Amino acid sequence: MVALLLYAYTQGLYASRRIARACEERLDVIAVTGMQRPDFRTISDFRKRHLAALAALFVQVLRLCRAAGLVKLGHVALDGTKIQANAAKHKAMSSGRMQRTETALAAEVAHWLAQAEAADAAAAAEHGPENRGDELPEWVKDKQARLERIRAAKAALEAEAKAAPPAPDAEPGPSSGMVDHGRPARAPHGGPRARAQRNFTDPDSRVMKTRDGFVQGYNGQLAVDSAHQIITAQRLTTNGSDQAGLVPLLDATTAALGRPPRAVSADAGFCREANLEALAAHGVRGYLVPGRGRHGSVDPSGQRQLKPGSRMAAMAAKLKRAGRRSRYRLRKQTVEPVIGQIKHARGFRQFLLRGFTKVKAEWALICTAHNLTKLVAARTA
Repeated sequence: MVALLLYAYTQGLYASRRIARACEERLDVIAVTGMQRPDFRTISDFRKRHLAALAALFVQVLRLCRAAGLVKLGHVALDGTKIQANAAKHKAMSSGRMQRTETALAAEVAHWLAQAEAADAAAAAEHGPENRGDELPEWVKDKQARLERIRAAKAALEAEAKAAPPAPDAEPGPSSGMVDHGRPARAPHGGPRARAQRNFTDPDSRVMKTRDGFVQGYNGQLAVDSAHQIITAQRLTTNGSDQAGLVPLLDATTAALGRPPRAVSADAGFCREANLEALAAHGVRGYLVPGRGRHGSVDPSGQRQLKPGSRMAAMAAKLKRAGRRSRYRLRKQTVEPVIGQIKHARGFRQFLLRGFTKVKAEWALICTAHNLTKLVAARTA
């Protein structure tokens, strides 16, 4: 089953029904299973039951790649990509809309309940007391269930507003709209702001901005070795910003491979003073662009006002001095193709599971499949 799942993920097969169908129709998959045909429920249950163990395979496969000479740790590039959750944006509701909808639905349900009681009384008088007529109509049940879900989501937002702010590295982190520029955002009365949102399908997912608009999803972050595009570290977060990802990715790479890379490059999303200090403390050469210039060029004077004498100002001067010869150029040809291979070549654009813990393990499995693909390609070359 482990071999089947890993091979299916390398072939862009993620849904259990598609994997089960491939066990009957595709010769390559039949060769992996030895002509066995597991049911899709068996595949799905196995994956859910062993998610933690499957996620732990990432480090084992990474060390196999290092043993094969595919990881050099000369230059590692970082990036993050937003991936849609198994939930839709229209299944989220803001706190303000919850307030309005709860009032309207409560009045509507009360009106229908009164009508239902009157209809039950009329039916009992007409058909006799022994005939059943006390069940609520389906159209009343649906509205009542929706009202209960809205009240539960509203209570969750109100409890979050009253609780102490979570630690910066806590996951799944604050709900959408509960934090503004790293600071807790509350309404004047102390509760959630009207724009705070909570999704009914996957409450752990967050609304995130992408270049194509907003998605309900997660932020998958990667560290990729430039030698053979092997993923050396992976991380999943509900924070749309990449700033807090550099140190965890660097630490994960060091823990898995025994030493940090000699150089790290990353885009403006990872660049902040604390991250540059962390790179210096690890003895790693950094190539992090402090801002984006016009037409996407590496012009550090583009959009940020840099404090004179700061590490970010020094980094901007360093990249500007090197120009197109800067090693920052390696980032685009190292980590972005890996994201393209995952999302376009293998078609992974939406998580199948729900909840932060499960989605985090699913992301690790996706990254493991990528490294396996690179390992097999190197072995057969």
